[in-house]
Amino acid sequence: MTPGFIGLGAMGRPMAERLMAAGHALHVYARRPETAAALIDAGATAHPTPSALAGSCDVVITMVTGTADVEEVLLGPQGVVEGARPGTVVIDMSTVSPIGTSRIAAALAARGLQMLDAPVTGGVAGAVGGTLTIMVGGESAILERVRPLLACLGTNIVYMGGSGAGQTAKGCNQLALLVTAEGVAEALALARRCGLDPASVRQALLGGIAASRVLDVFGARMIDRSLPPAFPARLYHKDLHIVFDIARGAGQELPAAAVVMQHIDTLIERDQGGQDISVLIDLLEEPSSRDDH
Repeated sequence: MTPGFIGLGAMGRPMAERLMAAGHALHVYARRPETAAALIDAGATAHPTPSALAGSCDVVITMVTGTADVEEVLLGPQGVVEGARPGTVVIDMSTVSPIGTSRIAAALAARGLQMLDAPVTGGVAGAVGGTLTIMVGGESAILERVRPLLACLGTNIVYMGGSGAGQTAKGCNQLALLVTAEGVAEALALARRCGLDPASVRQALLGGIAASRVLDVFGARMIDRSLPPAFPARLYHKDLHIVFDIARGAGQELPAAAVVMQHIDTLIERDQGGQDISVLIDLLEEPSSRDDH
């Protein structure tokens, strides 16, 4: 298989590097050429359009921001669909709408192309280390064909079902992550208000049933106020909109998620949408928040 990679941001670039490290002759397209420079220097082949890239590849991987971005690079003018040979497999690893995913997959299928939705979790560290969890929707037989490629990127590859199922699973992941982050922020804010050392409280919770990766990673950032330039809160805003769309279609209420959305809206209004989601604790520890009780 000859892979192409579109979307060389904070997650996409280390994923592309993993494919090259595994010996694949990688083809790349980037809307901002400077993001591809290091890969090109390492031997990747750059293309001026997604269409041109697709003509040289058996598998095209996309890792872009939203549903409209996926649609543009795959189906838009000079998109993948214009250059790909029949039988080419498209693997979208972005986090986007499952409804949009199914629509895009159908449009690709009409042109003889196959698609998997394969969003990931594990953050930049997982992308760098090749330890991502990959949630896959589409035909299982196609997954088995491209599994060797995905194995370069993740250690936990889980088949979820038909087209869009991977994106639905990713929505569930984001829901659990964000509601847990809200709970961690509230618990640590309450501990501090009661005169306890939040670091000691976190240490105790990590040894019990409340332990979680969110408490471990994000809890430490909340206590230290160390907010790395990681996954920005504004992208979680996009993800929660996807989650609410899924929930409406399923008739499921999400009361805890509604509270998180209100807080993320506030962060964006305060120009903090580019910060790590751990900044939630600032909202809960403000004097105005305490005065409400």
